[in-house]
Amino acid sequence: MITAPERSPLARSFFDRPVLQIAPDLLGRTLVRGTAQGPIDLRITEVEAYDGPNDPGSHAYRGRTDRNAVMFGPPGHIYVYFTYGMWHCLNLVCGPEGRPSGILLRGGEITAGADLARVHRPTSRKDSDLAQGPARLATALSVTRELNGADACADGGPFRVLTGAPPAPGTVRSGPRTGVGGEGAAHPWRYWIDGDPTVSPYRAHVPRKRG
Repeated sequence: MITAPERSPLARSFFDRPVLQIAPDLLGRTLVRGTAQGPIDLRITEVEAYDGPNDPGSHAYRGRTDRNAVMFGPPGHIYVYFTYGMWHCLNLVCGPEGRPSGILLRGGEITAGADLARVHRPTSRKDSDLAQGPARLATALSVTRELNGADACADGGPFRVLTGAPPAPGTVRSGPRTGVGGEGAAHPWRYWIDGDPTVSPYRAHVPRKRG
């Protein structure tokens, strides 16, 4: 059986590079989520990079904890975190082992298995918003903390990243990350495919009121 070039799995070496090289290179790749009901294919259209100890916006900025331990492990694994008491977010661990960095998957196009994604996101009004934004993306792919630490470079696992097809020339954009404040607010480490309807709207950080 011959594998089409765009369906070839990415090797672990793809993820064993600096996170700011990998993040824009993930655009157009296909993430396959294997479920008991069948696979769901996601074409990645929007990501954010987080550079561990060099990045105040990263969960790993202040060191290793039980929550972020996967980020310190081998590259090519899945890091899932729970936020605001209701949403999961899906990340890919990058860089050499012991140097925690990761890429948040913010948006994507469901290219196969949309019927399954709709079951997971019954409130979606159209297919373009099934995975538009990190919480929607994780929900559409049925991602929970139970998948934290899964190996996306291993055969037979719940995730696999495929070669996919690169964006059209001149369509990759970058800018500040959504909702990140403080010292890392201006880092232009959000990358997206310009004009793609699955890219989420940008929202600046709004400080929480105290008292």
